[in-house]
Amino acid sequence: MALLSYFSGNVTWAASFKYRDYRLLWVATVFQSVGMGMEHVALGWLVLELTDSAFMVGVASAARMAPFFFLGIVSGAVADRVERRMFLRMLALAGAIVSGFTALVLYQDTGLVWPIILLAMSMGCVWAFTMTMRQAYTFDIVGPEAALNGLALTSLSQRVGGVLGALVAGLIIPWVGVASQYVAIAVVYVIGGALLMLTRSSGQAAVAEPQSVWQNLKGTFHILSTNRILLILMILAAVTEVLGFTHQTLIPVFARDELGLGSAGFGVMSAVRQLGGLFGLMVLANMGGFQRKGLLMFVLAAGFGLGEMSFWLANGVVTFVLALLFINACASGVDTLYKTLMQSNVPNEQRGRAMGSWVVSIGVAPVGHLSLGAIAGALGAPGALLINGSLLLGVSIATALGLPNIRRLK
Repeated sequence: MALLSYFSGNVTWAASFKYRDYRLLWVATVFQSVGMGMEHVALGWLVLELTDSAFMVGVASAARMAPFFFLGIVSGAVADRVERRMFLRMLALAGAIVSGFTALVLYQDTGLVWPIILLAMSMGCVWAFTMTMRQAYTFDIVGPEAALNGLALTSLSQRVGGVLGALVAGLIIPWVGVASQYVAIAVVYVIGGALLMLTRSSGQAAVAEPQSVWQNLKGTFHILSTNRILLILMILAAVTEVLGFTHQTLIPVFARDELGLGSAGFGVMSAVRQLGGLFGLMVLANMGGFQRKGLLMFVLAAGFGLGEMSFWLANGVVTFVLALLFINACASGVDTLYKTLMQSNVPNEQRGRAMGSWVVSIGVAPVGHLSLGAIAGALGAPGALLINGSLLLGVSIATALGLPNIRRLK
């Protein structure tokens, strides 16, 4: 924590670290993201081993993401009503409880996949609220002037934790098994929650006079019907989620079937994915008050599509790793820009609902996971990503040309 405080006064990209509560939130997010990274590796590998089906891996990923769609609007309405700092603590405890139950089920060794998928859906419920609350609380702490920096660094903490979690998971699955790994996931969630207990302030930009959850819920639909910029950003984020972010569903398939790697190799591939995101976020965090955010958003989305297409040409571990690094640098950047622009283009009292709208966009991912799994089953993983990447590239170019008001957003 002292090191982060030092950097905050000496390095532009670390400006948000001057806030004590932000430093605590950042470190807590690292721990929670370690758990999330471990869970991602465990779930994908476990389902693949139980079913030997790329489609079922897609089903598991879809089940985990479905709550984002169904609870996104609700999470935004709740976020604009509750004390976000306190609610994040409860969510960390909920994540630990779900992980503990998953470990108990796996220790029973029934060989059934559906209980695992249902528990993955329960964890998705926890993360639907966590993502909304965390993004809004970040803005609360750092304020509008440092929003891009703060949100980029928060995403950076998620990536740091994801790298560590993926590496740890790949190493310990062969050693202690998936069930014991879920116990470890519960422990890191508890540590994250303990760090959040040390935060003191609601934040400088927190809503002063919140309305009821029901009023916020009704207001969300009014906001989306009147704020065209927010609605368009929500749709663009959803398209990017379906055509882009769902590529991670096929990483275990690539690792095992295309590259001949085991669970340790899959863990390394998942870590590489996170490292690409780290690079993209470091660049974005150092851009300070960059004023062409809308244009940069479209450029990164197009790069994301091109990166997916490059998997068609990847014929070995080196080319696959390079493609994975590139597309995740683009992915982390465009996702952070979506969150920044969505919160910057609504009044302060609506930011929780803006982030709820972003969570809804993420929640359409099951459509992408299921379709990508089905296409991969028919054409193979490289062919499926070639199709998705081509569509994402085309949509990005078309919308950049057709929506000049979004392209000019600052």
